[in-house]
Amino acid sequence: MDASRARLYLFENSAQGLKLVSDYYISVGKLGIEKAAEGDQRTPLGVYFITSNLDPKNLKDFYGSGALPINYPNAYDLRRGKTGSGIWLHGTPPAQFARAPKATDGCVVLANPDLERLIRTVEIRSTPVVIAQQLQWVAPQGLQARRSAFETALESWRADRASGDPQRVLSHYSADFTSNGTPLPEWHATLRRETEKLAGRELQLKDVSLLHWSDAAETMVVTFGEVAQGARGGRSKRQYWLRQGNQWKIFHEGVIR
Repeated sequence: MDASRARLYLFENSAQGLKLVSDYYISVGKLGIEKAAEGDQRTPLGVYFITSNLDPKNLKDFYGSGALPINYPNAYDLRRGKTGSGIWLHGTPPAQFARAPKATDGCVVLANPDLERLIRTVEIRSTPVVIAQQLQWVAPQGLQARRSAFETALESWRADRASGDPQRVLSHYSADFTSNGTPLPEWHATLRRETEKLAGRELQLKDVSLLHWSDAAETMVVTFGEVAQGARGGRSKRQYWLRQGNQWKIFHEGVIR
């Protein structure tokens, strides 16, 4: 979403890369963007994911054709002390086609036909929602150098996970790492068990998604399936990485359920 243009761009992953499917008019918070606190009537900026699809039968007419909540505040928001909840993509009352560009309490509002298209298209817990003050469009080849630098860090983490040495794995995590409220010293035991269990077995990362976000700091939101050699399946994970000087460090990690 480009808040400066009041537009939502819907993309589809294809063998040739991202393909623009359509774009829609949106309305954001009455006081604009950069949400920081509960009740500030602003729409958050960042990388989010759709967490559920709310049935319009269980909602007031105010929400129109339905609602798609997103995971605000995400791990990066919480790290920066941001508060609030209940940020949805939703429709408009039946008698109203659209709202002014800044007319919500922080949600993103679309015309009902546009929202219905989104509801038919997105996947819960996996479709990313990127909300920016202004999108900057670049050619795919222009991102390759930055992508390669991060992929080197991710590959190093993957190899160390399979090494059986918890200390090597630990070097990839920031000192203020948390996993759903568990700080690094307490989470270290979980990391040790997982690493020792994998010792000597190849670890494959499947369907890797990298979403870069840059504001006061550089972050990378990474989603992947983790499958150990010989296993029929594995878990889907999401990590939040922060660039610290010339290094990338993980400051949050969790299993997607």
